[in-house]
Amino acid sequence: MNSPVEIPYKSFIKIDRNSESAIYMQITNQLINAIQRGFLPFGTKLPGTRTLSQVLEVHRNTIVAVYDELFAQGWVESLPNKGTFIIGKNDEKPVDFNDFNKINLKNYPKSTGFSFKTSNILDNPFEHSDCEFVLDDGSPDIRLTQIDQQSRIYSATLKRRAHKMGHYNQDGSEFFKKHLSQYLNLSRGLPISNNNLLITRSTEMSIYIVSEILLSEGDTVLVGALSYFSVNMIFQKAGVNIVTIPIDEEGINVDEVREICRRRKIRMLYLTPHHHYPTTVTLSAQRRLELLHLANEFGFIILEDDYDYDFHYDKSPILPLASADTNGMVIYIGSFGKSLAPGFRTGFIVAPENLMIEMRKYLGIIDRQGDILMEHVLGEMIAEGEINRYLKKSLKVYQERRDHFATLIEENIGELVSFQKPAGGLAIWMQLNIKINLMQLSKNCAQNNLFIPKTLLYQNKELVAMRLGFGNLNTYEMTKSVEILSDNLKKLV
Repeated sequence: MNSPVEIPYKSFIKIDRNSESAIYMQITNQLINAIQRGFLPFGTKLPGTRTLSQVLEVHRNTIVAVYDELFAQGWVESLPNKGTFIIGKNDEKPVDFNDFNKINLKNYPKSTGFSFKTSNILDNPFEHSDCEFVLDDGSPDIRLTQIDQQSRIYSATLKRRAHKMGHYNQDGSEFFKKHLSQYLNLSRGLPISNNNLLITRSTEMSIYIVSEILLSEGDTVLVGALSYFSVNMIFQKAGVNIVTIPIDEEGINVDEVREICRRRKIRMLYLTPHHHYPTTVTLSAQRRLELLHLANEFGFIILEDDYDYDFHYDKSPILPLASADTNGMVIYIGSFGKSLAPGFRTGFIVAPENLMIEMRKYLGIIDRQGDILMEHVLGEMIAEGEINRYLKKSLKVYQERRDHFATLIEENIGELVSFQKPAGGLAIWMQLNIKINLMQLSKNCAQNNLFIPKTLLYQNKELVAMRLGFGNLNTYEMTKSVEILSDNLKKLV
């Protein structure tokens, strides 16, 4: 057997003296790593504590602590008058000590040693950029959020209730569900109780749970001819057949839905009736009633997404389909606190109690711990009226931004585009009257410090359009963004 000092320990034990991890644990972990990978096989004699401390340039007591830890974890044994030896099965190949200089035990494998399924469907569609100006699909401006006030409520709740929240609770905060159900009753006309609510992390999580329970491979799901890409990805992953329905100025084409139902079995219709994504149009009241009648007649589920329900400017919003559903055909999903700081937002599902029982089983698997503390904070914000006060204040700002953004578009590129100033939401749907390559436009704008993600671009043989968010932009930012967009657009005409 080679002498223990022949092993070049310093070549694979690297000490970071600025690390928060104790030096003896750094050495211990790297020695264990070497044992696990076969570089220190069974029977290898480790150097004496004095010798190894000199090799690694550390105090002898540090190596004593290393050997004590290795012994405690069962990696080595100490034999009287013989030394310290590696414990293990004697099936390792002989080690060529010349190879030690070629290894780095900190490197993690670059690929698996086994095969697995991959999915192009779930490729991340979101892009990021270092450009100074960024257009998105209509997100709130976190700079408007009252973070200090929200943090104070969170801190006070943590001090009062943390000791009562030491266990998992997949069912969520009953306090929050009580106040959220009352809030949805008053704001959306939903006569629900706590038993009709499931609290999730996001709209996407809600739709995933719904899909897992209600959809089977081969089912047919109807969506708008233009629809939310993340939702479509979830449906595609579920293996369903997606059929698109035309959208006009009154929302989804109900006559087309009826004709399809007569020809084939439909399992589900997904729609964002309040502000259709991406076109921002509102589904008319008459069509809402017609869809409810069709769902009852043909037995398909309506998955209603209340996207941007809280952002409405010109008149009172039309109540959801779920508020008029008496036969249990509508599942209502949405997000709460979208106008708050990102960490204060959550998703929810509203459905009949028998479906809730099954949904809670799935939530218990993917989100068993939940976030009871944050939910309680949101419940207090509802109870104290903070949500309503903040929404009222922020809506005024967003309405002013909508008006200014629409004016900028009209003044700079009005002759090249068509758009309607939306009644609500945080984005404008803009159709171009000219045929240009939108990807090229986006590339050119990026070179001038304006980032336009590909998820905002809609182009086919009949359509050239963009969904442009204004909610996250102040006056200066939207002015510069439209200027850059206008300059580059006119260069492609």
